[in-house]
Amino acid sequence: MKITTFDNANYIIYTDGSCLGNPGRGGWAAIIIEPSGERKITGSEKVTTNNRMELMAVIKALKEIEVNSQIILFSDSKYVIDGITKWVKNWKINDWQTTSKKEIKNLDLWKDLDKQTSKFKITWNWVKGHSTDEYNNKVDRLARNEAEKIT
Repeated sequence: MKITTFDNANYIIYTDGSCLGNPGRGGWAAIIIEPSGERKITGSEKVTTNNRMELMAVIKALKEIEVNSQIILFSDSKYVIDGITKWVKNWKINDWQTTSKKEIKNLDLWKDLDKQTSKFKITWNWVKGHSTDEYNNKVDRLARNEAEKIT
């Protein structure tokens, strides 16, 4: 699915994370599309997990956006999409624990993402990874390239 109109959004964002080994060398990437054009942001970590890179991609992208903007965001990570749209509400009610009183994995990033999302109106979309979505494939290659650069 390629979005060609902004549907009243200020930005369209595609994010992805990659990890060579899990844990292992990781990379994250985002493509931020705005009416004036596109920009890409990327980063990496020497030892990390795929889920951390997926979260980091979204967090870093949101930190690039003007507060109070309307955003259409795409990720191929159900972990990210379900976490922020379904699970985070109960985690906060349960003092950032699961319903079985276990510690939330990647708590630092979930708290940061929760803080970032409060600044925007975001429409969250899951897109199938490694499929026909042009931008998802682009951001996947960017994230993988970041992971591969690490020696």
